[in-house]
Parts: sequence; structure tokens; C-alpha cells
Amino acid sequence: MPLPSEIIASLRSIVGAENVLTSPEDLVVYSFDGTAAISQLPGCVAFVASTDHVSRCMAMAHARRIPVVTRGSGTGLSGGSVPAPGCIVLCTAKMSRILELDAANLTLSVEPGVTTLQVADAAIAAGLFYPPDPGSMKISTIGGNVAENSGGLRGLKYGITRNYVMGLTVVLADGEVLRTGNKCVKDVAGYSLKDLFVGSEGTLGIITEVLLKLIPKPASKKTMVATFDAMDAAAQTVSDIIAAKIIPCTLEFLDRTTIRCVEDFARVGLPTDCEALLLMETDGHPAQVAEEADQMVAIARRNGCREVRVAKDDHEANQLAAARRSAFSALARMSPTTILEDATVPRSELARMVRFVDDVARRHNLRIGTFGHMGDGNLHPTFLTDERNHAEMHRIEEAFREIFEEAIRLGGTITGEHGVGLAKKSFLPRFAGDAQMRVMRELRKALDPHGILNPGKMFD
Repeated sequence: MPLPSEIIASLRSIVGAENVLTSPEDLVVYSFDGTAAISQLPGCVAFVASTDHVSRCMAMAHARRIPVVTRGSGTGLSGGSVPAPGCIVLCTAKMSRILELDAANLTLSVEPGVTTLQVADAAIAAGLFYPPDPGSMKISTIGGNVAENSGGLRGLKYGITRNYVMGLTVVLADGEVLRTGNKCVKDVAGYSLKDLFVGSEGTLGIITEVLLKLIPKPASKKTMVATFDAMDAAAQTVSDIIAAKIIPCTLEFLDRTTIRCVEDFARVGLPTDCEALLLMETDGHPAQVAEEADQMVAIARRNGCREVRVAKDDHEANQLAAARRSAFSALARMSPTTILEDATVPRSELARMVRFVDDVARRHNLRIGTFGHMGDGNLHPTFLTDERNHAEMHRIEEAFREIFEEAIRLGGTITGEHGVGLAKKSFLPRFAGDAQMRVMRELRKALDPHGILNPGKMFD
């Protein structure tokens, strides 16, 4: 749906004519994100370069009641940055400056278009550490990470994006600029508004600056791969490690289908004849690392692991971690359509949930590769399909419903890190309940009374 010429003219006057896209050939690139089988052409795309740009664009959109969808790199997996019909897509990719690294206060201030890897590299260059590491960290932007409250491989020990956001600059729906949070370690003055915007999926405001917490870099680490002849045994190993009060840096799981795809893709020497694999990493003081590594190996062996491979150096450790990060890309090579989901359960229920996903695949005659952050209970059942096969897509929808209902029944959640967006909004009321849904709707209406910010996402 094309936008009126005067709207396009207003946007060009704010951001420059070269930064506004209107042709269908250009717009199609911004009609989808990383979510399979969901797309919609926007009315136009505007590349913003400053908080002032965003503020002026939003003031104009608010006055004209035009929907606005914010976009970074478009790597989301819940349809969160898929355009609404006739909307303005505000792309923050050009807001890519690192504004300040304050080593004295262990903080880093960045614009939203900075990639997660650039944040991590800036911290390392200063001898510091930024732990959140989503699988798409090479290209995902920090603005998207904050909006989706992204997790990653190190979430078990170090937490998720929310745990590292100290302050935000946010443009509200009417163009007003809100600054919340600061460099203080302790600050309990008023509501914690920054936490309201973390994970809000672009429905409450547009993030234009992020103040991040950094931590000291761990002195040592050890990376291991344990292989199993049964998925249950791998899942039970994870539960036993946590029950032993060991909190590894990384505790990742790949099933047989995923292992084969990853090895074919990454060529790092993974065994392809096992049923399950655990990537285990511990970091910290060298003595603690050695002790925890020995304990995890012993627990894996008690659960019948076939073998344990210990990375001989940082290069091999990084190769193994990179191989795990490539799981989605590796699986995506196997079929025309790859649907990556995430469901999270309490860690004590991991073995049961893995068995359930496997049973769902058999009953619905579906090909599923399962991997995930098993240390924090976050599983990624990945459906290998073809969206042109309507009968199979219908079976996949039914499989989704069963998986999410089982996760909720086991005390889990419908999404551990991908967000609700378009893909899961029909499941949110069942999980959240009436009171939470009412409060979320009222908050959204208070901050965006005309409903122009990322309309249709999370809930209608």
C-alpha cells in the first residue's frame, strides 16, 4: 500500500531523499525478517541516523496516524520486524556508532545499529567482557537484542540482554525523547522504566541509544564435547550438572539430525553416528575451571556418554562454539523452508520435553532437528519443511500447538528468547492469563494511544 506523496516528502526532508526507499524492488528486501513464511511490503523504508531523525519521524507519523515498524538487521525469528500494511519502516542500521567506552565505570554506550559482535569486540579490546551472545551475533544489532531481550549460549551463567542494560534513550510514539537509567550500580528512584522497554518488541518506543554493563573477562575457560547414544541421557546430564550446583558458562545440546547437518556445514570433526551431543564450557579462575570440568565429565560418564572431547586450545574451542552457532544455518540448507521455534521449560523437565518433541515429530510425520540452550531449559525444535506443502504446514501448526501447550503444562513458557511478534501472539493469552494481558494492553495504550508502534505484534 503506497503512502501519500506528502508523507514521503516529509520523510525525505527529515532524513534525506537518498535515505527513503519507495520502489517495490527496494521494499521487498524489507518485507520479511528471519521468520519463515511471513512477509508484507511496507509503504516505505526510511534510514534514520540520529535520535533527532527518529523523533521528527515519529512526531509526523503520530500526527498522521501512520503505523511505524522499527528494523535493525532483520534477523528476528518471531515476525517482530515484519512490516504492517502501509507502514513506515524506520531502519536503524545506519545508527552504528560506539559512543563511549567507560573503563572506570565498566560501561559501553552505543547506538542501536551496532552489531552484537562489535559490542563484544569493543569490550575485549578494553580487556572486558560483554556476555550476551545470540546465535546471530555477527549481524544482529544491539537495538534488536534489547527490543527482543535476546539470550544466547552463555545465558545460563551470565544471563540475558536485560541483565546488561543500564540505561536507554527511547523515542516515544509522539516523538518525545525519554532517557532512563544511568551508570550507577544502584538506582531505585522511581519505576525502572528501562526494564519496561527491554523485550517490548518495538511496541512501546524506539530505542536510539543503549548504555550497557561490561564485566571483567574470565581468566580461564575449558570447552568439552560429550556424545551420547540416547537423547534422554544427554538431557539428564544437563539436569544432573545443575543439580550438582555447577553453573557452566555454556551447556548446549544438538540432536542427531542437527549434528549431521552442522558437521556437513562446519567440518569440525563432530561424530555423526551418535544420537546427541553436549557442548560444555566452564570459565573463571583456573582452579575452579579445572574442578568443574572434571565434575561435568564425571556426570556425563555416569549418564552413559560415549566419549568426551576436550578442546586443546582456544582455536579449537572457538571452532566448536562456532559450529553450534551455525546450527540454524546448517539445518536451513536441508529444506526449502526452515521454521525455528523456541520453547523453555524448567531444567528438571528437560528430558521429558525432549521426549515429547520427538514423539510429536513421529505422530505428525515431521522432520525436526532439535538443539538449544539446555542449561537454561531453552529448546529449539526446528522444522524442516516446504511452505508450499500446505498439508504438512497444517501438521506443523498442530505440532507447534502441542509443543507450546506441553511447555506451559510443565511450568515453562512459549518463548525463551525469540519473542512473541506475529508468530506466537495467538499462544500468549493462554500463557499469560487475563490479568497479565489486561495490564500489558493498558501499558501499551498509555504509551501509544493511537496504536502506531509495531501494530499487530504481541497482541492485537
